[in-house]
Amino acid sequence: MRVLVAENVAGKFGIIFYKDITVGSSPQMLKGRIRLFQESLHLDLEDKDMKDIPGVAEWRSVFKETGTDPSRYRPSVEALYRRIKKGQFLEPLNSAVDLNNFFSMKYEIPLGIYDADKITGDVRISVGDETAGYEGLNGREIKLFNMLYTSDEAGPFGSPFVDSRRTSVSEESTTSALHVVYFKPSMESGECEEMLAAISEMFLQVHGGTSEYWVLD
Repeated sequence: MRVLVAENVAGKFGIIFYKDITVGSSPQMLKGRIRLFQESLHLDLEDKDMKDIPGVAEWRSVFKETGTDPSRYRPSVEALYRRIKKGQFLEPLNSAVDLNNFFSMKYEIPLGIYDADKITGDVRISVGDETAGYEGLNGREIKLFNMLYTSDEAGPFGSPFVDSRRTSVSEESTTSALHVVYFKPSMESGECEEMLAAISEMFLQVHGGTSEYWVLD
């Protein structure tokens, strides 16, 4: 599987490809750690405006640059932070999704985790036209006009807004996965590499298997 970035797309992206993994219910220790992290984040966010969080501010700027109104379509990390600020803590779903949300909250960036066996051919990161869209994980029809998104030969499947149902990971069938990391534009390549190594290591500790990763810019 190759991952390509369209010529009109700026920024850095992280790609991690996992093989021979086992997705299940999150271990109790991980559930506890994520819950504690959310409680700590809730206290940190009490007196903060969303624009005071560097990662959120940078991703709102990215949305504006591509032509998306970030007040109407929020970067996924901002949506998470707004939930946590209200005390609406995330309930565990499965080990892959739980970790993906944890990394997003920890690093202040959007991430997407996808079942690699549901992806056909090469992956491309582009900005959407009027025709791009899919059914989102939230059950709504998502329009990707002027929004960053990932696609394969079958069409769009992910974005830093909300991901599609088509390539979602599951406990029943996921044994390989693609992780897309939407870095803060201000990050240096060395920082990006370190983050991918940390994400990959923790993911493999929970899921087993192997990984390879690289930075696209």
